[in-house]
Amino acid sequence: MSGGAPDGPRPGPAGGPGEDDLDPDVLEELEAWVDPDDDGPAPGDDDPVTGADGRDSGQGAVVLVGTPIGNLGDLSPRAAEALASARVVYCEDTRHSRRLLTHAGISGVPLRSLHEHNEEERIGEILAAVGRGERVAVVSDAGLPGISDPGGRVVAAAARAGATVTVVPGPSAALTALVVSGLPTDRFCFEGFLPRSGRGRRERLDVVGTESRTTVLFEAPGRVAGTLSDLVAVCGADRTVAVARELTKLHEEVWRGTLSDAVAWAGDRPVRGEVVLVVGGAPETAADTVSDDVLLAALADRRAPGERTRGVVDAVADAFGVPRRRVYQLALEGRAAGPEEEGGPSGSG
Repeated sequence: MSGGAPDGPRPGPAGGPGEDDLDPDVLEELEAWVDPDDDGPAPGDDDPVTGADGRDSGQGAVVLVGTPIGNLGDLSPRAAEALASARVVYCEDTRHSRRLLTHAGISGVPLRSLHEHNEEERIGEILAAVGRGERVAVVSDAGLPGISDPGGRVVAAAARAGATVTVVPGPSAALTALVVSGLPTDRFCFEGFLPRSGRGRRERLDVVGTESRTTVLFEAPGRVAGTLSDLVAVCGADRTVAVARELTKLHEEVWRGTLSDAVAWAGDRPVRGEVVLVVGGAPETAADTVSDDVLLAALADRRAPGERTRGVVDAVADAFGVPRRRVYQLALEGRAAGPEEEGGPSGSG
């Protein structure tokens, strides 16, 4: 399945170069923007915020700008305008974003790094700039900032400070994979990247296993086969899944089938590029029809003086065939749990 650009030249936004003027590798792989031999600034070498006098005088704002997830033609004219008119652009990788601005015909806008390791320390300078009436653009390497990428803490701080935050919508790998997956889209949840190991990973996988909505996950190519195997263990071999890779790029591919077949597919070949997994929801069972009131009443009836909450929760979950996590949460919310409630839910139920 090809996600390449339509036939014929396509001019770049804001008067920039057309796609036919770009290296084909750049069109195929967004990662190729970050050339180790590039003479531009390294990811940590930020431009000083100078040379933009008069830009964006007026009301200050944080502007989140959606950028292409693979195909440069997906940069919207409004996104290009927002980047061109910003006082400064905060980005994950300054070399990556400089290439994007060059493609859009934008020059003279300072770039500042904003990644998971320095986002907190950048918040003060961003809010100070907004307070001076400047418009500050925030981008990620691909897609919408804040979705498994930096930007969320900046937005939260700006909201607390009463600063204006606005969004220029753009491509989203999660939504693109969801709508092309062929799985239900009326109810879905986004899990992002799973923890790589340990208890946190097991607990998140358990949640996916019992989730009745379609679940969207991000995964690195080298870990796709392992994650699919883990999903088989908690979801069952027959649960449906779509594996989307290289979305909007020349070698876009969407594989659809069962989780067991997906494990075989991933094991037969190297999986390359950015990957999104879309997992079908768990089938509804009779346990889903048990109301919270019934479970709360059962908790109250079974709770004997001095009895530990863990034992009561286990007994009710087993009796009604519902996940232990759900019963435990109800015990807490209904104040049925006593002070000896050490230890949360230890299994998926």
